[in-house]
Amino acid sequence: VQLQASGGGLVQPGGSLRLSCAASGSTERINALEWHRQAPGKQRELVATISRGGSTKYTESVKDRFTISRDNAKTTVYLQMNSLKPEDTAVYYCAADQLYYNNYGSPVAERSWGQGTLVTVSS
Repeated sequence: VQLQASGGGLVQPGGSLRLSCAASGSTERINALEWHRQAPGKQRELVATISRGGSTKYTESVKDRFTISRDNAKTTVYLQMNSLKPEDTAVYYCAADQLYYNNYGSPVAERSWGQGTLVTVSS
């Protein structure tokens, strides 16, 4: 699975941005789509997840401000970010968790990453 992220940029505090991430390749293997972020000098953290069945989870700091969603084909994931704060400044990465069976019938779990898109929240 290959992922292409877009939509980052500079926004003022309180503003909104929408990130997109398009998946291609063996998309039928995707079990969940995720958004992660990495702020300068910090470890990468999981921001939001949407499962194959459509259930969503968020890290506490973005609940009620960010919304993860996907298109009907389940190959594009979005992250709508509202009420942005300076501490949301980071490089945002999309990820696809995959589960499939190899030729020997053994389960294989893989994660693919997008290239990252920079979100800067500043006045």
